[in-house]
Amino acid sequence: MSDLTLNAEVRTDSGKGASRRLRHEDKVPAIIYGGSKDALSISIEHSKLLKAQTDEAFYSQIITLVVGKEKVKAIVKAMQRHPFKPKIMHVDFQRVEAGHELKSILAIHLINEEAAVKKGGVVVRGANEIEISCLPKDLPDAIEVDISEMEVGTTIHLSEIKAPKGVTFTQLTKGEGHDLAIVSVNKPGGKAVEDSEEDSEEETDTPE
Repeated sequence: MSDLTLNAEVRTDSGKGASRRLRHEDKVPAIIYGGSKDALSISIEHSKLLKAQTDEAFYSQIITLVVGKEKVKAIVKAMQRHPFKPKIMHVDFQRVEAGHELKSILAIHLINEEAAVKKGGVVVRGANEIEISCLPKDLPDAIEVDISEMEVGTTIHLSEIKAPKGVTFTQLTKGEGHDLAIVSVNKPGGKAVEDSEEDSEEETDTPE
C-alpha cells in the first residue's frame, strides 16, 4: 500500500469569500468528514496537493493528513478542478477507521500485454478502473489482470478476476447485467469492447 502524507491546517472561516482568499494564498480549501468525529475544515498548500495528485495512488489509497499534532487517515472522495486552469479548487476527504469497511476506486493494471500482441491480437480495454470495498488493512494498490493466456477473440469479465483477499468488487453485488467486460483481445481491425453504461460510470477522473 502506498504511503502518501500531506500537511494541512485547520480553517475557521467558511463561505466563498474565505475560500477565495485561501486560493489567492496558494492554498486549497478542503474538508474531512465521516467516521466517529465531526467534519473538519482544512486547507492544503496547492503546490503540494498538485504534486501529490499526479500519483495514481492518490485517488485510491489511504492518505495521512497531518493536521497540527493529529494524523488523520482518509481517502479522496471528490475533487473540484478549475474548468481550464491547472488548479484544484476543493477536495473532499473521507475518514478511514480500522475495522470499518471503505469503498475505493482502483486502477486496473493489465499484466503481460505483449503475450496477447504476439498472438496477433489487439488489446482493447473495457474498463480502466473498478470500485471495490474492503477493510482498510486489505486495501490493495491496484487490481492486476494477467492476460498472458488470452487468445484472439476472447474477453475477460469482472467475474473471472480473482479479487485480492478481503476485497469485494461492488459491481458484482448489483445483480445481473453488471459483470463488466474488463479486457478483450480482438483481431486487428475487429470490433472493440462495447462501452456499457456501467463502464462509463467507472471511468472517472476522481472518486465520487
